[in-house]
Amino acid sequence: MLFRSIMKCLAIADLFINAAMMDAGLKALKDKGIAVEVREWSHESIEKLQEDNLLVEQQGSEALALPAALLQGAEETEILIVQFAPVNAAVFDKLPKLKYVGVLRGGIENVNQEEAKARGIEVMNTPGRNARSVAEFTVGMILAEMRNIARSHDALRDKFWRKESPNHRAIPELGGKVVGLVGLGHIAQLVAGFLRGFGSEIIFYDKYVPGHESYEKVDTLDELVRRADVISLHARMTPETENLINAHHFELMKESAIIVNTARSGLINEGDLIAALRAGKIMGAALDTFDDEPLPDDSAFYSLNNVTITPHIAGSTIDAFSNSPKIFSEILLKQLG
Repeated sequence: MLFRSIMKCLAIADLFINAAMMDAGLKALKDKGIAVEVREWSHESIEKLQEDNLLVEQQGSEALALPAALLQGAEETEILIVQFAPVNAAVFDKLPKLKYVGVLRGGIENVNQEEAKARGIEVMNTPGRNARSVAEFTVGMILAEMRNIARSHDALRDKFWRKESPNHRAIPELGGKVVGLVGLGHIAQLVAGFLRGFGSEIIFYDKYVPGHESYEKVDTLDELVRRADVISLHARMTPETENLINAHHFELMKESAIIVNTARSGLINEGDLIAALRAGKIMGAALDTFDDEPLPDDSAFYSLNNVTITPHIAGSTIDAFSNSPKIFSEILLKQLG
């Protein structure tokens, strides 16, 4: 149904979700009579946008000011939609009629949530928008580490025909191996579905999921890490899950096990992981997120022979970005009734 009074929506595009993607993805809002205006937060390169995004993720929404022109003349805006743009007190001051903030990503760390709550503004995210991209990437990371794909590629780029690796005497296949998923949310369930096609046995630990018809739930994290050949992390980052995997768990793992993290870095105690890899307590790790990003020049990960590392790119696909405005439109229209 059409809304009786015309609501005004301001959507801030960027280099990942550009103005054309944003405009097309918000068609459902326009079809319902919402007046949508798209403006673009300009950066000279994707690298510069990523630097701004990292600053906001690490220091909060108040660490970066938006260009004044982005909000000029937008005082009647009731709905603000962003992806990486910071939504801070200054933004709220410029948009006095704001009722809803939509964030086109899984988290809302670029929004000053306390300020929004104080002003009665509802903040909504876009859960699952990049679930498939992260799940596919996770499977790729498992294969890359188990089968030495990345390190063999690096060697050949240096014209070295490398045959040796940490696991070269017993390189495994995924078929028949036990994959332990820490958390069984949307991403983890996609990973499990993909890995069933490889013939893997799936077990999981998630205190908030009572069970699953296709996968075995284990009662403790200790049991999962003892049994699994591959441990893949998919839990949310909360005070409860910080350092969820630590030295205690590395002692319990098989020496042939690998651990994969495409979720938040804080789920693993990074120092304990590095120590376990150096000591050969586990076979290897594949990591897309780190405590310090970008990795500093003196990072221990650069010197380890048994890791596959990537620069926080698991969720970055054109499909995830282009679908986000459409997914959020559905969420918002459901909320508006």
